[in-house]
Amino acid sequence: MTYLSDIEIANQVTLKPIKEIAKSLGIPEENLSLYGNYKAKINLQNLLPQTTRKGKLILVTAITPTPAGEGKTTTSVGLVDALNRIGKKAAIALREPSLGPVFGVKGGAAGGGYAQVVPMEDINLHFTGDFHAIGAANNLLAALLDNHIHHGNQLEIDNRRIAWKRVVDMNDRQLRYIVDGLHGRVNGVPREDGYDITVASEIMAVLCLANDIVDLKEKLARMIVAYNYHGEPITAGDLNAAGALTALLKEAIQPNIVQTLEHSPAFIHGGPFANIAHGCNSVLATKMALTYADYAVTEAGFGADLGAEKFIDIKCRQSDLQPDAVVLVATIRALKMHGGVKKSDLSAENIPAVKKGLVNLERHLYNIQKVYGLPVVVAINKFPTDTQEELIAVQRACEEQGVEVSLSDVWGQGSLGGEDLAEKVVRLAEQEKHFSYVYQIDDPIEEKLTKIVQKVYGGKGIEFTASARKDLAQLKQNGLDNYPICMAKTQYSFSDDATKIGAPEDFLVTISQLKVSAGAGFIVALTGAVMTMPGLPKIPAAEKIDVDENGNIIGLF
Repeated sequence: MTYLSDIEIANQVTLKPIKEIAKSLGIPEENLSLYGNYKAKINLQNLLPQTTRKGKLILVTAITPTPAGEGKTTTSVGLVDALNRIGKKAAIALREPSLGPVFGVKGGAAGGGYAQVVPMEDINLHFTGDFHAIGAANNLLAALLDNHIHHGNQLEIDNRRIAWKRVVDMNDRQLRYIVDGLHGRVNGVPREDGYDITVASEIMAVLCLANDIVDLKEKLARMIVAYNYHGEPITAGDLNAAGALTALLKEAIQPNIVQTLEHSPAFIHGGPFANIAHGCNSVLATKMALTYADYAVTEAGFGADLGAEKFIDIKCRQSDLQPDAVVLVATIRALKMHGGVKKSDLSAENIPAVKKGLVNLERHLYNIQKVYGLPVVVAINKFPTDTQEELIAVQRACEEQGVEVSLSDVWGQGSLGGEDLAEKVVRLAEQEKHFSYVYQIDDPIEEKLTKIVQKVYGGKGIEFTASARKDLAQLKQNGLDNYPICMAKTQYSFSDDATKIGAPEDFLVTISQLKVSAGAGFIVALTGAVMTMPGLPKIPAAEKIDVDENGNIIGLF
């Protein structure tokens, strides 16, 4: 059977003018800044009432990712379409894709098959320019910092303790570590420097956690860019940079609205990575969906141990949000991989491997129900190679934990393939929940880290490198230890070792570095070999992307 590509499916759909999509939610045209006919930014003035939220918040997360793929975004998009199909008023809030993965390994990030947000080529490429604005703001701050040092260094910034890197929204390993300011005094002060990918910038996290433009400016001012010779932090506010940064971000802070293939409203805004940041779309986009729809579907990046934990302990803590229900996405293929099957052998039925891989699903279910205190339904993202016996094995395992399972075929059928999931989500959202954070905000850093590892990952505890212990002492000395934790670890395992699949036990997580994102309001704990600037694979996705003689983009996922 020949299948259409995602972009071929998207190009077959006649989109509605974005003014009609906004109108269906009750958002007036005068509050839209149009970017053509099918995408717009929303002027927030008078649109977010200072009242309690109206809708039900549905969080979509997943089992531990594998190279086989889970389809979390596809399931999220199909769910919002299915909710609207069964007569509910629903909207979705998602992250914007980064150009790094688009041209690297992952390809596009706008859903897939018949469950996509569109115009998918715009969303996957420059969209409305938010990432460019964030990159410009980040690099302006870097320029102001180096300029201050060049012109006398009144703040006594220690050139060896600069914490702010430049960024570019591309996978470029060549820029991870550089030396700049060379070739004479007129070109600045020579120093070691480096680049992160734009989505790893603290400004991205700040924008996504800001409640309004005033809050944005205050958060920007608190960002720590360096330390002086006495070990004291130097902030963007000390450099008088917050106003200029906010000016660059004035449009970027406004949520974007587009639509799904079935014309459901979609707020696509912000895009912090989930293994090196908190991995959620903006608070403003989520609140917009909650204010104007009865059901707001959103997702958190990677598995429920990374994205969902950060959604709860960082985003919910800062924004007074609480999910009403959780959808845990899994595939039979991914469960087989957690059961030890190679990617090349996933098409063959293998019930023992499915059963062996179920330990991963079961740990995520335990966390969602017992640690986060939330009701959950499992969505099996259907593949043609799934067999009835394999599906029954998953259903029985979930029943033992008191969890319903829904077979989702939104990739192949759109909303029709998600009706059962939508019905179960509606019932689930009415159930009693016992929402809980993983740790208390005033717990010591060591205790917060230990609770995450023991309660969520299933590990034995933590250990610090000598360098991380110095970071810990510095944070305590500067009174910067009373923040939630943003774990930066591999997405492929509960542990910090990507090879430990399934549900490993009795392991230690090594903390190699602690750094504070005082503007965003969290402490980043780096583990393993996590990098803030990815590299391209041997055969990048960019090699398959092209433009035909009519200007149509081809090969984009």
